[in-house]
Amino acid sequence: MDLKDKVAVITGSSRGIGRAIALKLAGLGAKVVVNYRTNAEAAQEVVEAIQAQGGQAIAVQADVGDAEDAKRLVKAAQTTYGRLDVLVNNAGLHRDTLLVRMSEDDWNEVMHTNLRGTFNCTKAAMRPMMKQRYGRIVNISSVSGLAGNPGQANYSAAKAGVVGFTKAVAKEVGSRNITVNVVAPGYVLTDQTAYLPEELKAKAIEMTPLGRAGMPEDIANAVAFLVSEEASFITGVVLRVDGGLAMIG
Repeated sequence: MDLKDKVAVITGSSRGIGRAIALKLAGLGAKVVVNYRTNAEAAQEVVEAIQAQGGQAIAVQADVGDAEDAKRLVKAAQTTYGRLDVLVNNAGLHRDTLLVRMSEDDWNEVMHTNLRGTFNCTKAAMRPMMKQRYGRIVNISSVSGLAGNPGQANYSAAKAGVVGFTKAVAKEVGSRNITVNVVAPGYVLTDQTAYLPEELKAKAIEMTPLGRAGMPEDIANAVAFLVSEEASFITGVVLRVDGGLAMIG
């Protein structure tokens, strides 16, 4: 796979899965825009790691749930590198609790970043991608958005929304040589899952046929394929990268 001269924006890429995606795409030759909301130091570390391996990257602060911030993020890619070829909507957060205890803020904050952020960034990317008649978009969902998960009504709803959104947009922009796909991770070892009780972590691995937790690099490898020319005839798909955790449909 070769992404030389491609420009990629990865939202929420200062840590975890987003960081792994940024490093992977940069390693394949892409010029990368590392997005963060609050942790400038972590984002700069990713930029420096990319530069250390001979790549090009910048860090851009933006709250993707804010439409103007999303536009500014896309504009930064165009201003710095002259184009935008790849968008990975990875930014996301959890506010897990049972529905009877879930506040409106718990619901709204997850929707703001996980679903509205995907909408905002995709819409902002449409004009440059349609103009150049080329684009690769990958939206990060979750097996929770496919099968549901107790304690995650907000997260599951947002990630299910990402799937429906992806399929609709894929049908709208396919004629412009723009592909739009979903990667749905299972249980992956990141700082967002580190808070889980040990018994839940063990249960997740037990329910995974491959018998291990996923690593951020497992997700990054799938994203790299979907944004490559090898996947140019693939759009509107949901690729589960979950070790077999959610064998549905």
